[in-house]
Amino acid sequence: MKVNILSKTDTALLLNEIKNWPENSIPKIKNLKMYEIEKDKKFLLYDDFSAIKINKIILPFVGNQELINFFPYVLVDMGAIKFVCNGANLMRPGIVHFESFNRNDIIVIKDEEHGKPLAVGIAIEDSKTAISLSKGYIINNLHYVGDKFWDLYKEIRLN
Repeated sequence: MKVNILSKTDTALLLNEIKNWPENSIPKIKNLKMYEIEKDKKFLLYDDFSAIKINKIILPFVGNQELINFFPYVLVDMGAIKFVCNGANLMRPGIVHFESFNRNDIIVIKDEEHGKPLAVGIAIEDSKTAISLSKGYIINNLHYVGDKFWDLYKEIRLN
């Protein structure tokens, strides 16, 4: 695994890619540390800011509770948790509550009982359309509790 500290210029360019994130969700960052897990999978870290980059998509790290709270979420029933935490895309029958969101927005998936973040993905449908559906995929699950990013973060925190 490669670890790089990005220059101020490279950090600024990377942060420019997430200018569509919710207002005030991105702190002032000088130099991001980037862990390359695989060719197109990177973990980004700076003090209290942690995010992941998959190909060209940058998502908040599911374990960063403060950052996650800026994004819209859905609540899933207890039966969907096992599937979501194994990387399955989220289907309409598992969703019990929607916040308002648009197609292609970053969405946090939380469990209905405790409201804990389980995964982060991209909306395939907007919330208005999704509410009216009875089946089908609603969110493309890209990062979840227990994936490679999660394991790397636990390893970093131990050291």
